[in-house]
Amino acid sequence: MSALLFALALFAQDLGGQDAAPAAAPAPEVVEAPYPAGAPKDDYGLVAWCHGALTGYLDLHDQVMPEVTRIETTFRAPGRTIAEDLKVYADLEKQGRKDLKLFARAMEAAERASLKPINVRGAEAVKRGRATWAAAPNLPKARLAQEWMSWTLPARCSTTATALEARAKLLGATFDAGADMPAEPAPETPTEVPVNPS
Repeated sequence: MSALLFALALFAQDLGGQDAAPAAAPAPEVVEAPYPAGAPKDDYGLVAWCHGALTGYLDLHDQVMPEVTRIETTFRAPGRTIAEDLKVYADLEKQGRKDLKLFARAMEAAERASLKPINVRGAEAVKRGRATWAAAPNLPKARLAQEWMSWTLPARCSTTATALEARAKLLGATFDAGADMPAEPAPETPTEVPVNPS
């Protein structure tokens, strides 16, 4: 008899599950790409930083390609030709040039739409981005080539530039380029020192 009760209990449980609405799957968590180390946290500053870092990378292309070619020739991946591997770097350079144009457009749109001049801040961020390649002249050729080969544009750069350009064009004169940026600290006022009359 206990087997019959057990079977009925399972049957009733199955029926109860059919009447109930299926549980909604939890919404997937959106994970944003991290900010690159040393990059500003506001959109305009980040895009300017990305412009500088990418410019530094592209400026090294001609200098590192002989060593990149030597490395790719020496350490062959099975089933691939040297032409296929070197084409990757040509494609990366072409994409990098397109990304630079996007960054420049986004920065220009933000500068036009901003109520206050922001280009000086942008120039500083570009300089900080380029500084990521400051050690290049001091590195051995092979090490520099390896660093260059493994570098990728941070994922946040292109998406932020696209959003910045669209927002600046849409909002026009109401655009605030520093909205995501913490306020500048107020300048310190000198404290008065009491003078002892003698």
